Amino acid sequence: MSLTRRQITTAALAAVPLAVAATAPAAASPSSPQGGRRVRTLYIAGDSTAAQKYADAAPETGWGMALPFFLSKGVSVANHAVNGRSSKSFIDEGRLDVILEAIRPGDLLLIQFGHNDSKSADPTRYTEPWTTYQDHLRQYIDGARARGTRPVLATSVERRKFDADGNAVGTHGDYPASMRALASAEEVALLDTQALSIALWQKLGFEETKKYFNWTATEQDNTHFNPPGAIAVARLVAVELLHRRVLAPRDVRRLDDEIPESWISWPNA
Repeated sequence: MSLTRRQITTAALAAVPLAVAATAPAAASPSSPQGGRRVRTLYIAGDSTAAQKYADAAPETGWGMALPFFLSKGVSVANHAVNGRSSKSFIDEGRLDVILEAIRPGDLLLIQFGHNDSKSADPTRYTEPWTTYQDHLRQYIDGARARGTRPVLATSVERRKFDADGNAVGTHGDYPASMRALASAEEVALLDTQALSIALWQKLGFEETKKYFNWTATEQDNTHFNPPGAIAVARLVAVELLHRRVLAPRDVRRLDDEIPESWISWPNA
């Protein structure tokens, strides 16, 4: 039985873990009005590296969970990122439709895909970097612009991988370069999270980076973050949102402050 567009959208809305992530203790809610100015919402469309995590996954932490700590009360976060999704499967499941029904003029749509687009053995997720990957990303860009919303592209944050000489190396093939080219062609703001994160991993080094990824007594995960890693990547994102003039200085805070790990929380699913 085929489903209508509305049925797909309704099903996706029930499945998406929409999280307006927590602020720091004792701080006002990020959705509170500021001086009568409308609170803008930054929507995140992405994969597991950004997604909200729940109690059964702790200490795994998506960088989208930490982003609100760096944003002022005038900007809230609606984190629609979901584990395992590519630019293609996110659309096919109706998740982009959910965002586009909710988004309003003046809001922002931050788009980070690439980790799962490269999985060529899975036709439900795979996209080819210079053709179908860009085709799908254009659907996010065009959908946001049609609703008076600013799209923002973010290259995939890098995994933890080092060569024999101790150099941090990339793992995403042509996908970051393809997104950079698309951002230039479409005149879309680009956060080069891939380049920024690999530079950070290089600075930290082989051993120190273990403290930023989801390494536990039973797991050695070089893709997903723990609280320090999520906070570090969220800081990179917030700084770039400012540098690329997507956000104004009044929209960000704590860019140079230490953020306590205790501010991260994992709700029950």
